[in-house]
Amino acid sequence: MSELEIDAVVFDVLGTLVDEPAGLRAGIRALDRSLDDAGTERLLSLWQRHIEREQRRIVDGERPYATTDTLDREAARLVADAAGIGDQGGGAGETDDEEADFPAAVATLAPAGRRLPPWPDTVAGLARLAERFPLIGLSNASRTALLALNAHAGLRWHQALSAEDTRTYKPDPAVYQLAVTVSGRPPERLLMVATHAWDLRAAQHHGLRTAYVSRPVGDPPAPSDRFDLYADDLADLAAQLGTLRGTT
Repeated sequence: MSELEIDAVVFDVLGTLVDEPAGLRAGIRALDRSLDDAGTERLLSLWQRHIEREQRRIVDGERPYATTDTLDREAARLVADAAGIGDQGGGAGETDDEEADFPAAVATLAPAGRRLPPWPDTVAGLARLAERFPLIGLSNASRTALLALNAHAGLRWHQALSAEDTRTYKPDPAVYQLAVTVSGRPPERLLMVATHAWDLRAAQHHGLRTAYVSRPVGDPPAPSDRFDLYADDLADLAAQLGTLRGTT
C-alpha cells in the first residue's frame, strides 16, 4: 500500500467517539426503573435493530428518507410499548393515566440518542489530532441530533457533517462524497476513522484512506480487511499519525 499522506481526518461519531449503547441504556432505565439488566438489553436490542433496519431500507430505496429524529421516535415508541408503558391499541384494561403516560414516555426516551457519553480518550484525542489536521465529523445523525450530541459529549470539530444533507445514510457513497466535497481534498487525502468495519469498507471503496479504532461496541475487521491503520484508541491513532508525519 502506498505511503499514507493525509490532509484531513474524517470521523464516524456514533460508536467511534461516543458510547451509543451506554446512552440508550440510561434512557431505557430511566423509562422503567424496575428493569433488570436482561430486560434493559432486550429493549436496547429492539431499538438498535429498528434503527439499523430502517436506515438500510432507506439506503436500499425501500422507504422514503426520514431523519434519525423520526427513526428515534419510532424506536422509542417500540421500546415504550414493549416495556408496557401504556398500550398503543387502547386495550380494555388501559387506564387514562396509562394513555397519558405513553406519549410522554416516548417524548422522554426519543432524545436518548442525543445524550451519549464520549469514550474516555475521545476529547483529549480529538484535541491532539486537531493540532495537526482539520477534523471532520461525518455522522448518520441528523443535523439537530449531531449538534446536540456534540455539545453533550464535548466534541470539537473544524466541520461537522450530517448524512441528512444527502438524504440517505452510510454506507451510501453519497455520504462519503459529502466529506470529499466539503473538504475540497481528493478522497485519497482523507483518512476515515471508525470502529465499524462496514463503514470503513464503504469509505475505502469510495477512495478514502481508512483507520480502524477498537471500541467495545464496534464492528471488528474481518480477516480479509486491509485498512491503512489499526489503533487501540485515539491516543494510539494520534501517535501513529505523528510518526508518519515525522513528529513526536
